[in-house]
Amino acid sequence: MTIRILFVSTGGICRAPMAVGALRTIASCAGLADSFEIEGAATYEGHTDQPPSPLAIEAAGRRGYAIGDLKARPLATNDLAHFDYPLAMDRTHLAAMRGLAPSGFTDRPQMFMWYASARGGRDVQDPFGGTKEDFERALDLIEAGCAGLLRRLQTALIGARE
Repeated sequence: MTIRILFVSTGGICRAPMAVGALRTIASCAGLADSFEIEGAATYEGHTDQPPSPLAIEAAGRRGYAIGDLKARPLATNDLAHFDYPLAMDRTHLAAMRGLAPSGFTDRPQMFMWYASARGGRDVQDPFGGTKEDFERALDLIEAGCAGLLRRLQTALIGARE
């Protein structure tokens, strides 16, 4: 069983790639790397095919997440049917995703921070154009969301194997 996860941010060069790197690493450390397809996408097409921002690469690298090889790509309508968990970094992304979703899939996109037990429901603020500290704060939230998401998905994976 492969669980497909899509992180959606504005330009696909800060929050989404940091989340992809964090979840891939956390899943790998848990011995679950092969259980997931993890990607990122953007609601804004202006950064298509660009790598993550240098500050995102630095912040992720300090925590052991390699994201320098990722490239931004625009969100596509079929993503919302293909991915089991299309996750929005903030409410504007959620609205865009639900507006783009094909019939029958409008409820599939969810807020990513819903999975962060102590911080659920909050947006992950866009650090683009900000300081190193802004990227660190965003990554703190992303790590909390990834930890909660993985806990929830481990339960689903265990149930599927039984």
